Amino acid sequence: MNRLPILFAGTVLMASAFASCKGDETTWDTYREWREANNSWLDEQAARTEEGSSDLYFTRVVPPYDQGSYVLMHWFNDRSLTAGNLKPYYTSTVHVKYIGRFYNGTAFDSSYLQTDSIFETKLSSVVSGWQIALQNMHVGDSCEVVIPYQSAYGSTGYSSVPPYSNLVFHMKLKDIPDWETP
Repeated sequence: MNRLPILFAGTVLMASAFASCKGDETTWDTYREWREANNSWLDEQAARTEEGSSDLYFTRVVPPYDQGSYVLMHWFNDRSLTAGNLKPYYTSTVHVKYIGRFYNGTAFDSSYLQTDSIFETKLSSVVSGWQIALQNMHVGDSCEVVIPYQSAYGSTGYSSVPPYSNLVFHMKLKDIPDWETP
């Protein structure tokens, strides 16, 4: 008699595991066209060159702590002018102005929707693509950042961001309030 509840619980667990696996396949299939379009676009951006030059438009930035992750960055400012400015740490709070878009140019989020257009956040609480980008910026830097979906919201998406979405941000690091030394 004591085995019946265990057998029932085991059956329920196996059924829920099977159903969750089937859900992953559905997401993969449902977003196939979106995923493929995002991946093709990302490959194009990685190979994109400066107008009238053979120099790459984006710099591939790979963090030393995770060689499998990266973002593509293009700075709009002269970096030599901001080289002596502060850079955030993983534990820093930052002030950033940004607009986020999907690969097709559709905006999905912006700090400009806020009253003072400043987004304040701890670096440790944003997607890893933002962490990588911001740790490679100095206060005053302005850049375009392409974040592969694996370093954004992955295969699950978030709010208005569908699964498998590569994200493009135009961002400016405005300040690091209460900057701390390591």
